[in-house]
Amino acid sequence: MDLVSPTVATAVPVNSDGVIAAGVYVEGRRIANIAIDEAANWRSKPDHVVWIGLHEPDMTLLRSLQRQFQLHDLAIEDANHAHQRPKIEQYGDALFIVARTAQLDGESIAFGETHLFVGEGYIVSVRHGASTSYTPVRERCESCPRALARGEDYILYAILDFIVDNYSPVLETIQEEVEAMEAEVLASAMTRAQIERLYLLRRDLLRLRNAVGPLVEVCRRLERDDLPMVRETMRPLFRDVTDHVRTIQERIDALREVLAFAFEASLLVGQAQETAISKKLASWLAIVAVPTAVAGIYGMNFKYIPELQWEYGYFVVMGLMLVACGGLFWRFRRSGWL
Repeated sequence: MDLVSPTVATAVPVNSDGVIAAGVYVEGRRIANIAIDEAANWRSKPDHVVWIGLHEPDMTLLRSLQRQFQLHDLAIEDANHAHQRPKIEQYGDALFIVARTAQLDGESIAFGETHLFVGEGYIVSVRHGASTSYTPVRERCESCPRALARGEDYILYAILDFIVDNYSPVLETIQEEVEAMEAEVLASAMTRAQIERLYLLRRDLLRLRNAVGPLVEVCRRLERDDLPMVRETMRPLFRDVTDHVRTIQERIDALREVLAFAFEASLLVGQAQETAISKKLASWLAIVAVPTAVAGIYGMNFKYIPELQWEYGYFVVMGLMLVACGGLFWRFRRSGWL
């Protein structure tokens, strides 16, 4: 095994100009940190794997990377523009993979992208936008040299699995808010602010589903297709990632349905409240209509109104109005209108 001397390993800067980490691994152990211009020499050595992590690199750095690994022009152009749909493309013996990342930014979901170049003896990750650092992935892989010794396809699996796992905290936070919103809907009709928040949540979940959905096809191809740099022994691991992505899809769909039901329930609660108010108003109007009608009749300026000169006419009319109003109130109360 051709090892680098400690002096060379510590002299190469990696945390500048978009390069987060660049290392060489042999049998699952890092033997050196390298510069981008040295990558081709290292990956050409037998059993050596170059793992490079970049964050929003400029075109100069990407062109340098292209020269080292003979990357396709179209893949480099895609990596330079962070608005790609999740996909997997094959350029000769190399793979180019795009995955969408997501994390919470306040009350909304911020989306980013990760572009992966995978070929014989190397793997390069390029992060754009909102994305958690892949340092934990590197540390976890380095803590288990036996697993890391599997090669480039294992690193690819570890990164994709990390991306999918990071969807879960986003969904858990949204699920807590959705459950709280669902409980409030059953208590009272939604306010305008709550309806606006519900709409924003459904919109973010739809965007998240559009980001996650194509990843199923990416993992399916890694699992089933005879792609270069993906050994048959690694396919069960990619199948596990596929299952995780489908589970995330199902959770997103379930949350969107809950939000839709919450909105419909809010409309029904509002309609029920309006109906109850309408019943009360109609009941009181019917009760008030009795004395209003009697008073209207006896308020007309006619001389020969019946019983107008009767000594007890006032008390009888008032009593009849009270009895009629009381009877209507009892009837409406019994029917649940009051």
